[in-house]
Amino acid sequence: MKKYALIVAGGTGKRMNSTLPKQFHLLNDKPLLYFTLRSFLDAYDDMQIILVLPEEFVAVGQEIIDAYFDYSRIQIAIGGRQRFHSVQNGLALVEDESIVMVHDAVRCLVTPRLIQRCYEAVLEHGSAIPVIQCKDSIRIVNEEGNQALDRNALRLVQTPQAFYSKIILPAFKIDYKEWFTDEASVTEAFGLKLHLVEGEEENIKVTHPMDMLLAQAILNSRSS
Repeated sequence: MKKYALIVAGGTGKRMNSTLPKQFHLLNDKPLLYFTLRSFLDAYDDMQIILVLPEEFVAVGQEIIDAYFDYSRIQIAIGGRQRFHSVQNGLALVEDESIVMVHDAVRCLVTPRLIQRCYEAVLEHGSAIPVIQCKDSIRIVNEEGNQALDRNALRLVQTPQAFYSKIILPAFKIDYKEWFTDEASVTEAFGLKLHLVEGEEENIKVTHPMDMLLAQAILNSRSS
């Protein structure tokens, strides 16, 4: 079945205290985005990528593609107002019945192994949401104060989140809600029961400067 990876790289870099979006910051002398794209292209020879970028950084993204990759396997879409709208724009380029994986561009340490695990889970269950266990104590804060939650019943959600195209395409035609923080929340609102798969501890989301240091250390440990 045809495979698409929709890589959402619409961030503007505010939390990195930089005018350059974090997906373009350098790790081991290569843009962070390089490592994300490389993992998906290595996972399957027939993987097609839809890269969603802020309009003002399309040229930068195209330079990365031209420098490192086969451009015939990567298309570019323009990001929207919120993540939901960016994914909508990317999904407009999905053709034919397929399996679609949506991934945060700044989760640059994702492995082909996790990508393959998500794909295989979709074939069996129709969806795949990678999660890891919560190690910290958790408290919920409300108007009445705060209270502890059972961390054993909680999971931290990662990407790629994968679905049959016949599920995710109609799901993203519903109206946007503020609590749509990922594709799982959108498809769940559409009525889909989600299947969880084991994620990876190293599949971190690079958001703050400290995350860059951690990502660098993980890359160095892998290369050694």
